[in-house]
Amino acid sequence: MHLLEWLIPWEFSPLFLFFFLGGAWLFARGTRVHKVSGWRQALFWSGMLILYLSMHTRLDYYAERMFFIHRLQHLVLHHLGPLLIMGAYPGQVLRAGLPMRWRIRLRDFRRTRLGRGIEAVLTHRILVPFLFVILVVGFLIPTVQFYSMLDWRLYRLMNWSVVISGFMYWNLILDRRPSPPAVLSPGGRVFCPIITMVPQIIVGAVITFSEKDLYPIFDLCGRAIPGMTAITDQAIGGLTMWVLAGFIEVFGVLYALSTVMRLSEKNRLPQRSRRRVSRGMPVVS
Repeated sequence: MHLLEWLIPWEFSPLFLFFFLGGAWLFARGTRVHKVSGWRQALFWSGMLILYLSMHTRLDYYAERMFFIHRLQHLVLHHLGPLLIMGAYPGQVLRAGLPMRWRIRLRDFRRTRLGRGIEAVLTHRILVPFLFVILVVGFLIPTVQFYSMLDWRLYRLMNWSVVISGFMYWNLILDRRPSPPAVLSPGGRVFCPIITMVPQIIVGAVITFSEKDLYPIFDLCGRAIPGMTAITDQAIGGLTMWVLAGFIEVFGVLYALSTVMRLSEKNRLPQRSRRRVSRGMPVVS
């Protein structure tokens, strides 16, 4: 197969292209208004690139026919892609990319009761981490996975839901501000990835060491790599979730710890939290 043929979408999605090109256009326009460092731009564009390659290329064909490729795809959609993009802190840049009339309308909408309600849901300190975990673990229930891979509507719902929850989650964890205005406290941003990684590691380990084919749907669809057995495919997929996803969550913990130390040095932590940091104790608030 020619290299360029890999870029042909397996399932063309006008909705995905609308959001992808719209986000790219807004960010590019916003960089003309705000000075955005080369590092932040590299994070944003690399995150956009791997999201596109994972969702709108020939790779999606293999994700439907190999469990470990499916898990690698979701590692990008749920963890790595949103992490890179939100690590670029694109919110202010994207808003600056809007035409002035749209910015005014967005500002006015955010002040309405509906706008405040939507923002409260999208940044809820308990709901967002819960969705981040449950959407990954829930779709790995064998029965749910079976029907999600057969029905294209459920398949797209699965992929879109993990992407959206990933953006919501990393938006909270990578916040560098004190609380308030940040939703999670600095200490909460440290412990949240620890809490969310535990069920994912457990499920990944169970899948890795299972001697039963938990996902026969991939045999039913026809595995893209004929020489690989179902158990081997399943074990690699479980390791992907267990080790690689866990590693990204550990990065979130370390990043949140650096935020705590930076805020402490600038005396922007609550007094009680500063005393705990000075004693080497974990910050919980």
